Amino acid sequence: MKVLISKPGLDGHDRGAKIVARAFEEAGAEVIYTGLQATPEEIAEIAKREEVDVVGVSLLSGAHNSLMPRVIERCKESGVDDGVVYLLGGIIPQEDIPALLAAGVERVFGPGSELGEIVSFTLERVAERSVGEIVSEMGTKSFNL
Repeated sequence: MKVLISKPGLDGHDRGAKIVARAFEEAGAEVIYTGLQATPEEIAEIAKREEVDVVGVSLLSGAHNSLMPRVIERCKESGVDDGVVYLLGGIIPQEDIPALLAAGVERVFGPGSELGEIVSFTLERVAERSVGEIVSEMGTKSFNL
């Protein structure tokens, strides 16, 4: 599993993102970290080039309603695989979560989220999508047994 962890916008606090990145590494994932102040376009470019399975975004700046949908839009525009799992972490008000989920975020993880839960959830989603792709491909082929 290949995971991209990013910090878009002007948010300068990356401790949580680095901790989550380390948790994915310890679980055996390959992790790419964009560093601070990545643009949605840079995130999409990296996601496409590296063929990631997961795009994780950490936002503490309050710009989640504009930046996260832009990240997803730019990824899709650049041809990032439709099976990519989009995660959002940070201080996100509960009332903002439904719109973020509708924009394509799989799950929002707030302060105090357990690292094991984040990794387990992500592994399950990636596995589900991978199996779905395999079944879909097999369904288009005929077999002579």
